[in-house]
Amino acid sequence: MLKNHCEQDPKHGHWWLEYGGLLVGYWPANMFSHLRSHASMVQFGGEIVNARSKGYHTDTQMGSGHFAEEGFKKAAYFRNLQVIDWDNNLLPLANIQHLADHSNCYNIKQGNNNVWGTYFYYGGPGRNVKCP
Repeated sequence: MLKNHCEQDPKHGHWWLEYGGLLVGYWPANMFSHLRSHASMVQFGGEIVNARSKGYHTDTQMGSGHFAEEGFKKAAYFRNLQVIDWDNNLLPLANIQHLADHSNCYNIKQGNNNVWGTYFYYGGPGRNVKCP
């Protein structure tokens, strides 16, 4: 299994992102005025800006362009969602809330199992027959 997570250097407070066993991201502690000691919320997902040009919803897709219920190999997903505590231990997420502002355009489906842990599928095509 690939090791993927974000971890804070306990000595200096810098943040590191690891993907597939490789360090791929780094954020120095001085970038975070409000996250020096902890976060009160973590968000995952996608976002589309819709100016409703000409009165229509944008046809910009989110994720792969497939709705959440289409599942694996179709919809975009996040899996094995965890947070890191004060001692750099990975913990499963609790009190999860999900939101899809325009569920006929884009939606989300949350789940949990022994292989993927906490996960969700999300996405959609944007403008379609149910999302004018």
